[in-house]
Amino acid sequence: MFVITNGRLITEEVVLYGYDLLIEEDKITKIAPRGEIKFEEHLEVIDAAGGYVTPGFIDIHSDYIEHMAAPRPTSLMNFELSLRETEKQLISHGITTMFHSLSLFKGSDYEYKPIREPENVRKLIDLIDQTHSTKHLVRHRFHARFEIDNVEEMENLKSYIAENKVHLVSFMDHTPGQGQYRHLEIYRNTVKSYNNMSDASIDVLIRNHQTKEKLSIEDMKEIAELAHDHDVAVASHDDDTLEKLDLVHCLGTTISEFPITMEVAQRAKELGMFTIAGAPNVLLGGSHSGNLGAAQAILNESIDILCSDYYPAAMLHSIFELVEKYGMDLVEMMKLVTINPAKAVKMDDEIGSIREGKKADLLIIEKISDDFPVITGVFVDGKLIQKTNYRI
Repeated sequence: MFVITNGRLITEEVVLYGYDLLIEEDKITKIAPRGEIKFEEHLEVIDAAGGYVTPGFIDIHSDYIEHMAAPRPTSLMNFELSLRETEKQLISHGITTMFHSLSLFKGSDYEYKPIREPENVRKLIDLIDQTHSTKHLVRHRFHARFEIDNVEEMENLKSYIAENKVHLVSFMDHTPGQGQYRHLEIYRNTVKSYNNMSDASIDVLIRNHQTKEKLSIEDMKEIAELAHDHDVAVASHDDDTLEKLDLVHCLGTTISEFPITMEVAQRAKELGMFTIAGAPNVLLGGSHSGNLGAAQAILNESIDILCSDYYPAAMLHSIFELVEKYGMDLVEMMKLVTINPAKAVKMDDEIGSIREGKKADLLIIEKISDDFPVITGVFVDGKLIQKTNYRI
């Protein structure tokens, strides 16, 4: 049992000053004005030192585990080591629920990643599933990123869903000339950054991608319906036109990941979909692919959720940058990484906000300088996972 005192509690509605928070077993059981909760001997008192007390961050799109498991294209580390070392890093960045976004790619003609081979994906999926019943730090979930040209893996994806090992599905299409790579010059530069292919070779590559077999609409609908039957949310990746957005919405997708333009993001909102942008996009001042700028979209109320994408530290720092640089409201910005993603993946009944009766997934955030926030305390399921003390 813990009492967190001397902190500023960020709820869904307001920042509470002068309140204490009681944790019993895995739940928040009381939020009360300071002094109402008696500091009895059986309670461990945690001094937040004037910092913010927030819900733990929920990251529903991150391929960071791929980088940890394969730090070099041909270097595969032990997967259990990779997952356990990854979660130690995640808690230092405030991420208490992680949707590991493993890519089910058919392959790449310019960048081979053995971590995306079917047998390696299966090993990681099984390992993530096993964490639910073994010692672990954060709440691990699996986000199946399915490239729609990977027709041969459709049955495996359906099996993963049927086995309840999938917690989010997203349909992806990285064919050059649309989506993320609608600007072919950006695609060319991306290919050249990985190797020294000639322009003629890249032209052949583009033609091959544009003529390859893909899942049919019926196939995508079948997968989406199976996901819904298992209470799994479905997302669409890199929506670049209103027509594509309307199509995927008809399939039952409820999340638009990385909408390419402001117009598409706003249309997704009109359709009642959740919209996601990458937190690194905020810190970098724009998209590395020349697409939608996250900060401007948030200012326009067109983005609901921020994810770490490929850089876990970005979630914490993007929130405070939006507040301090762009003048946004801290309570509303905190929702981008807490209750909004929880709602999108149907976990908001248990996590995502500071409320009596909810799981005690909590952070203590302090500042070691005027513009540098740090995580100094992490609770998951009511357990104190990490306490960090900075020194002068």
